[in-house]
Amino acid sequence: MKRLLFALLLVLVPLTETSRGADAEEPREVVVLLHGLGRSNRSMRPIESYLSKAGYQVYNFPYDSTAQSPEALVDELSSRVNACCTEAPALHFVGHSLGGILVRAYLAENAPPNVGRVVMLAPPNHGSEIVDRFGDSSIFQSVMGPSALQLGTNADSLPNRLPAPNVELGVIAATGSVNPIGSILIPNEDDGMVSLESTKLDGMADFLVVSNSHAFIMRSDEVGRQVAHFLQSGRFQHDDSE
Repeated sequence: MKRLLFALLLVLVPLTETSRGADAEEPREVVVLLHGLGRSNRSMRPIESYLSKAGYQVYNFPYDSTAQSPEALVDELSSRVNACCTEAPALHFVGHSLGGILVRAYLAENAPPNVGRVVMLAPPNHGSEIVDRFGDSSIFQSVMGPSALQLGTNADSLPNRLPAPNVELGVIAATGSVNPIGSILIPNEDDGMVSLESTKLDGMADFLVVSNSHAFIMRSDEVGRQVAHFLQSGRFQHDDSE
């Protein structure tokens, strides 16, 4: 009888352990999304949905982009990341426009040990001529807020003061402007708010140009697919002709 009970235990114990292992959810890699200036986290929902389906744990953070200074916004981002994401197997970031600059500012001071890859969508990595032209306007200042005023092209602007992040970084730029006034002010190719050249950053792992506009680049299915591909591989998918 004792031998029979012992044999049953040998069979049941592995089954119990396997069952528990199957029920336990493996920790997932995390992606933090940051929307652009004057937008809300609703604008990043298409990418949020795409990345969630790809298996990532996604945090689509809202923030008041027109009411606070960059320093305050970076402090807020740091607090949120510390609360949710520092124990993840990998922590990735996707930022649109100002959101990408805030990611750079955050990583310059607070890069966690589990930081993974970063994708920037239409980022003013060297500022925007739009801010140069309208930054002195009281209307611009009241509507766009203190962070916008630090996005000019001068050497003292926020993006030009920041170091390039020491991570695998991919940039997706746009050239499908729907802002004719912006395109008049910005030299050469642009997306209506940022020049193609301004989006580039020394040390970036890959660079991709799409035909979307600055305002709607994050809604593109192709952009969502490319973001997921970069987070998985560190590279975008380029046409064979490129």
